[in-house]
Amino acid sequence: MEQVLRPIYQERASQANTLGVILVEKNNERSNVTDTFDTILLIIVKEAIQPVFTKHYSYDDHKVALHTITEEQIRKWLLIGSNKKVVDWIFFGRVLFDRNEFFHKLKIELQEFPFNGRKIKIGIQFSKLIRRYLEGKEYFEKGHYLDAYSHVVDSLHYLGRLSIINSGLYPEVTVWAQVKKIEPAIYKLYEELVTSNESLEKRLELLFLASEFLIHSRTDDGARHILEVMQTKEFWTIQELHDHHELKNYSVDLEVFIEYLVGKGYILAELDISKSEAVFHRHYKVNLAMLEKIRGN
Repeated sequence: MEQVLRPIYQERASQANTLGVILVEKNNERSNVTDTFDTILLIIVKEAIQPVFTKHYSYDDHKVALHTITEEQIRKWLLIGSNKKVVDWIFFGRVLFDRNEFFHKLKIELQEFPFNGRKIKIGIQFSKLIRRYLEGKEYFEKGHYLDAYSHVVDSLHYLGRLSIINSGLYPEVTVWAQVKKIEPAIYKLYEELVTSNESLEKRLELLFLASEFLIHSRTDDGARHILEVMQTKEFWTIQELHDHHELKNYSVDLEVFIEYLVGKGYILAELDISKSEAVFHRHYKVNLAMLEKIRGN
């Protein structure tokens, strides 16, 4: 297959803008990684008008997907965790072209997982966990058990991903296989949720209790990144928080996360006079005592 595709990727490899080319072939163990295609060609470029550009090819009875992706987009996916297959492609794909050892250096970076990168990734995953947990609990209290079940499964998934990240690894596509080795307690909760003979209501009740404890025990780590960003100035408006280049990655979960941390005392909400005597601006600042506690742990 590589020989057949060589004219396609060699043309791109010759361009100065191309950083590297990886070939990923479907096999029985990791067939889900290639999105039903027989082969994936991943081409990373320095910059492009479109951050992601995809073409499909056929050869005999083989299907091939070619993805040309900017370095900035790849790094964003790796940070946010919104395209988990990319990690597998980088780790398990065959490098066909590697300008200035781009892929070699990226793999080392992923394996070492710099501490600051972990802090940001933990914060983002924790904010997603909080949203799913709070929404699921609301569904449960209203008696919408199937919707609550869906949210609890997602919550456990984020808890599992957090345990993997805390261990210094990147979550792969087969995240539960990783969780089973790294944090069996979370895996056991997931197993009980999907296999228990208890009623759905009872399973959810127990899982919400267990999840609440697990979330509480991880709040210091989950809050660390956003608090360290916020300590750089005394007060923040919500729009200033949305506009910050690192906090933008929290996306739609940012406001729910901030309100959760206000409720837990990690962030303080301050009122300021507005044009109306009856309405006040709401500004936010770090509870420095909580930040010191986190740093001391």
